[in-house]
Amino acid sequence: MEISSKYNPAATENKWYSHWMANKYFHSTPDTRTPYTIVIPPPNVTGVLHMGHMLNNTIQDVLIRRARMLGMNACWVPGTDHASIATEAKVVNKLKQEGIDKATLSREEFMKHAWEWRDKHGGIILEQLKRLGASCDWERTAFTMDETLYESVIDVFIDLFDKGFIYRGVRMVNWDPQALTAVSDEEVVYKEVRSKLYYINYRLKNSERYITIATTRPETILGDTAICVHPEDERFSHLVGKTVLVPLIEREIPIIADEYVDREFGTGALKITPAHDINDYNLGLKHKLPSVDIFNDNGTMSKDAILFVGHDRFEVRKLIVKQLEEEGFINRIEDYTNKVGYSERTDAVIEPKISMQWFLKMEDLAKPALDVVENENIKFHPAKFRNIYRHWMENVKDWCISRQLWWGQQIPVFYLPNGEMVAAKNKEEALRKASELYPNTRFTHDQLKQDEDVVDTWFSSWLWPISVFDGIRKPDNLEINYYYPTNDLVTAPDIIFFWVARMIMAGMEYRNAIPFKNVYFTGIVRDKHGRKMSKTLGNSPDPIDLIEQFGADGVRMGMLLMAPAGNDLPFDPALCEQGRNFSNKIWNALRLVKGWKSDSELVQCNDAKVAILWFRSRFHEAFAQAEVHFAKYRLSDALMTIYKLIWDDFCSWYLEMIKPGMNQPIDEKTLEATVSFFEDLMKLLHPFMPFITEEIWHLLRVRNEGEDLIVSLLPQQDQANEEILRLFNVTEEIINGLRKLRSEKNIPFREPVSLLVKHNDGVQDETFSGIIKRLCNISEIKQVNESPAGAFGFIVRSTEFFVPVSTSVNIEAEIEKLREELVYTNGFLESVNKKLSNERFVSGAPAEVVSKEMKKRDDAIARIQVINEQIASFEKK
Repeated sequence: MEISSKYNPAATENKWYSHWMANKYFHSTPDTRTPYTIVIPPPNVTGVLHMGHMLNNTIQDVLIRRARMLGMNACWVPGTDHASIATEAKVVNKLKQEGIDKATLSREEFMKHAWEWRDKHGGIILEQLKRLGASCDWERTAFTMDETLYESVIDVFIDLFDKGFIYRGVRMVNWDPQALTAVSDEEVVYKEVRSKLYYINYRLKNSERYITIATTRPETILGDTAICVHPEDERFSHLVGKTVLVPLIEREIPIIADEYVDREFGTGALKITPAHDINDYNLGLKHKLPSVDIFNDNGTMSKDAILFVGHDRFEVRKLIVKQLEEEGFINRIEDYTNKVGYSERTDAVIEPKISMQWFLKMEDLAKPALDVVENENIKFHPAKFRNIYRHWMENVKDWCISRQLWWGQQIPVFYLPNGEMVAAKNKEEALRKASELYPNTRFTHDQLKQDEDVVDTWFSSWLWPISVFDGIRKPDNLEINYYYPTNDLVTAPDIIFFWVARMIMAGMEYRNAIPFKNVYFTGIVRDKHGRKMSKTLGNSPDPIDLIEQFGADGVRMGMLLMAPAGNDLPFDPALCEQGRNFSNKIWNALRLVKGWKSDSELVQCNDAKVAILWFRSRFHEAFAQAEVHFAKYRLSDALMTIYKLIWDDFCSWYLEMIKPGMNQPIDEKTLEATVSFFEDLMKLLHPFMPFITEEIWHLLRVRNEGEDLIVSLLPQQDQANEEILRLFNVTEEIINGLRKLRSEKNIPFREPVSLLVKHNDGVQDETFSGIIKRLCNISEIKQVNESPAGAFGFIVRSTEFFVPVSTSVNIEAEIEKLREELVYTNGFLESVNKKLSNERFVSGAPAEVVSKEMKKRDDAIARIQVINEQIASFEKK
């Protein structure tokens, strides 16, 4: 079979992905096998693949492919999130470009445009995941606005409303003036910014005296309804109960006292703006202060601001400071660093705003969700995230679930003419409920008005592990009973509250069961300088470009080699190059093996038997180590174990041990064993590098239809022969010692040398003698009782090895080198002895550290003895 001299990732990836899809290897239906289920964290329908997606989905694919090869019924459910805020913004922008204002459209007309946009642009990211090799069950692709999932959200809202968990109320919320909607606390990102602290004078009524306050937001003075001081602050105690006038607008407001005030901040006097600060809002409720909302929804000044009506809030900051200065109200201005909340979705500065919203009570839902993590029914990897989870769950706040948008699941609440409300799927059901609740009142369709808001996007995502199997609408269906709970969730720690915690709550509430057994938290992908990757910094490579440059397998491997669970990934494209180099290494090994010709008449030599015995043990040793790493979710360590097994043990050692001479045949037994080893190695590597392993699998042997690597079972684990492994470890040291000696003494490999062995412990073993002779071009191995004169030497463990000096060696030069080494080694020994003679070090350092120093001392003493003997032997010669 002709095998290309170079591996072609692009051709291979297209060929095998199409083959896997055609054979429906990714598709799952319930059967008698043990299920293994993962649900993808649904990316925004507006999104395109970035490095975080690459890492997250590579890990999921590794887990799902391995489960498939363990004989499980592997099901990886893909899908996308409708992303209310992001998608609506995209659609509004598209309409604007077409000269259409959203305000001129009906809800139905807007939704038509939104669906058209989604059908044209949505889901790009899922197609990109196929390039990565993601083996999702694409027939199950879900979307949070699909009928099944939409109805599930509506059913859950109605159920929680009827249970009294959902309520409507006026609260201070985080308002996004760009998206024109409320957002939850978890969707606010706080950034440290350089601001100004403005000291402003408020004149006491009927007096020329004034009280000074400090604020970073001078524009909000137009909404002030009080000045607050600490009751024990002697500077202001005489002013409590008096009134001051708000600068520019002359509104009369009281001076009140409350222990909330920090006497050390600013002047110790605090302006109170109940409509635009959460702490001021709470003080306003406590002291029954009026609330003046000075902002419109889009962040411009409202008519209640009196001044600058219609101007943007940040423009007004400049204008009002100028006017305050001109009229003498500014006391002074200082530089100040503070934290400001930004919308995670739009990056607009959040405006605290009093608003009528829908809320979900969280306290009763949180307790069982905390218990299942505390008792480790759900395990976090790494476990450190349990502390973060616990802190949030023990301090959970009610969830603001309403959003002032159209794209999303419309809140299923209908308002009745009598001022009451009911939650129902439609008007017909609402009328039935209304009639049951108020039998003496007759309502008509036209009298019912549905709430205009939609639910928060996360209110659909929290049902994801249940709703993708239709477990809300049909709680006892075959699929939900088979696939739920899912096995592993792979996600980023920054959505532990948004999503992970809420899915656990929903699982406990609607299935009385956890939604997954393990949560693997990935780290954040950063550049090699430690900066978070972003478009702004221009340090985030295009994943598709990386795939085209290094191949999907190379990129997958590059990502995983440096991706320990929960730790940030310092990504460098050089890692992908390492992955590509590994692909080339395996490919060249394939070409080598496939280039050998077997001879049925040839008897297997003893060296080949020993090599096979050793590699079989080494394989099972590494296999067991990789399985331990998998069990602990240390995927990077598992990959590195397999990488070293292939690169070092198989390619660099085993193949060299059994390789036939130039143009010489190989015996059939050895070739068959080698091909079998190669197959098993491809099985171990397949979850990490699926494309090249499938290609090599089919090049190693002729396969029947359906005999594809993706559906092959992993090898059976076996016990490693510890003795053969120990003997090889010694052999490796001997061979490396001989190679180093040849290099240092300029003895070419083509020149055969004799090897003299002095066993100081009396133990002799010749298991690997033939391999040593073969790999080091040794003409003979001879046992000696005395150190020979005129020979180079080295020590492995307690055994001394000597290579007689050839006539071409300059004796005087070698003696000089040895004397230089002797000086260095004596100096090294002196430094170690000095450390060991220090009682504080010996008694205070950990035992293993002291033990290492003692070994260094013993090794140095042994080396000095060998050097002195070698000098003496050369001088005799």
